[in-house]
Amino acid sequence: MNNLSSFVHLHFDKSAAELGDIEKRVLAKAHERKIISTDINAALKAESSFGERMADAIARVGGSWGFITTFLVFLVVWCAINTVVLATGAFDPYPFIFLNLVLSMIAAIQAPIIMMSQNRQAERDRFEAAKDYEVNLKAELEVLSLHQKIDMQVLTEIAAMREDINRLAARLDK
Repeated sequence: MNNLSSFVHLHFDKSAAELGDIEKRVLAKAHERKIISTDINAALKAESSFGERMADAIARVGGSWGFITTFLVFLVVWCAINTVVLATGAFDPYPFIFLNLVLSMIAAIQAPIIMMSQNRQAERDRFEAAKDYEVNLKAELEVLSLHQKIDMQVLTEIAAMREDINRLAARLDK
């Protein structure tokens, strides 16, 4: 394996020109004996903008039991204040129209933010799958290289044994 094209020829049934970008990158790293695995969390965190990090934080809080519990308490307190405590002068009497408006506005803002976070999660999953593919491909190439080395060693030993057998047979014939 003196150069990359012989390395490609040994492990694939196609030429180097027919390989995709990922395969070429993995083959080059394998040929150079370099590591291709990376910390996915650090790579994605370095590339994310402030808005993306904020959307993730809001989705993380909005999808937690703490938020749900706190919001339920808020709703119960709101309803209690406007029905029992302020029975005569409630600022939002029974059908709670103002509360409905507030909830609608929160939902209108929170839904797209959560969707942005879900899109980022899908992007993260695709990135992670691509990295997994690269690592698996490199591992497979390394296993194939080890098989080749072992096969070459076995063939060398068999050739040496044949020479020894032929030499011994020649001595016995004399």
